[in-house]
Amino acid sequence: MQMQDITKNNFDFIRVLLAFIVFVGHLGTLSASKDLKIFEHSPIEIAVFGFFVVSGFLIARSYERSSSLKSYLKKRILRIVPAYLLVVFLCAILLSLVSKLSFYEYFTNTQVYKYLFWNSLFLNFKAPWLPGVFGNQAVNGALWTLKVEMCYYFCVPLLFLLFGKNNKYRNISLIIIYFLSLIYLNYFESLNKISLAKQIPGVLCYFIPGMLIYFNFDKFIKYKNPLFIVAVITVWIDLIFDIKLISPIMIGVIVLYIAYSFKFLNNFGKYGDFTYGIYIFHFPIIRTFTTLGLFEDYNPFVMALVCMLVVIGVGVSSWHFYEKKFL
Repeated sequence: MQMQDITKNNFDFIRVLLAFIVFVGHLGTLSASKDLKIFEHSPIEIAVFGFFVVSGFLIARSYERSSSLKSYLKKRILRIVPAYLLVVFLCAILLSLVSKLSFYEYFTNTQVYKYLFWNSLFLNFKAPWLPGVFGNQAVNGALWTLKVEMCYYFCVPLLFLLFGKNNKYRNISLIIIYFLSLIYLNYFESLNKISLAKQIPGVLCYFIPGMLIYFNFDKFIKYKNPLFIVAVITVWIDLIFDIKLISPIMIGVIVLYIAYSFKFLNNFGKYGDFTYGIYIFHFPIIRTFTTLGLFEDYNPFVMALVCMLVVIGVGVSSWHFYEKKFL
C-alpha cells in the first residue's frame, strides 16, 4: 500500500513559482534599469535546476505508465514542440517591428532564415540573434533548457533499457550516472566552458534525483522531514564552498518535499498549465520592453508589473488557445 497518493502534489504550483523566479531574475538583467538591478539576485540557476528535478520525476513516471515507446514520445513531443515552434516563428515575424532595419532589409536578411532553421532544430546557439533586433543579442536566452529537456526525453527510454523496468540494479545505476554527470559538469565548469558544462551529460545530475525519488517514493515520503533538513543545510554548505557534489540531489529533495507537503496547494493547476508559455515567452517580452525604452521613460517598477502581466497574459493565452489543442 502506498503511504501517500503520488498524484496529489503541488507540481503546478512549483512550476509557476520557478518560472516566476526565472522571470524576475531576467527582469533584473535585461531591463538595463538601475532600479530593477536588485532582481538580478533572483536564483535563476537553482530555479532552472528545479525544473529539471520535476522533469526527472514526472518523465520517469510518464514513461513507466506509457503503453509503448511510441505513445510516450508522442505525449512528450506534443507537450513541448508546438509551443516551442510557435515562439520561434512569432519572434522571427513580430520582432521585425522593433528591428533597426526596414521590413525589406529585415526579411531579405539571411540571418532571419538561419534563426528559423537552427532554432526549429533546438540548436539556438547556432543562430541566437535576429538582424537589428535587441542590438543583435540573443532573442530568447531561455530556450537552451528545452534542447536539454528534449535530449532527456530521449535518454529516459535508454536509461530504462539499461536497468530494465524493475531491475534491482536501478538505484545503483542511477547513482553511478549521477556521479559521472557531476564529474563532467565540474570539469567543464573548472575550465570555464559553461555552455559545454550545461549540455545533457552535465545537467543529467539534476534529472536523476527526480528519478531516484520517484523509484523510491514510499521511502522518501516516510523520511521526507529529516531529509529536508539535511538537504537545506547541505545546499547551503555547497553554495558557500561553491562545489557541486551533493547539492543537485539535495535540490531534488527540497523540490519534492515542497511537492508533497503543502496540501492546500494541490489544486493550483485547475485553471490550466500555463507555466511553459510564461517560460518560453518572457525573455523576448522583457527585451522588447527594454528596446522600447519603457523601463527608462516610465516608473521601472510599474513597467515591471505591466511586463509581468503581459507575460502572464501571453502564457495563459498560449495554453488555452494553442498548447491545449495538441494534448
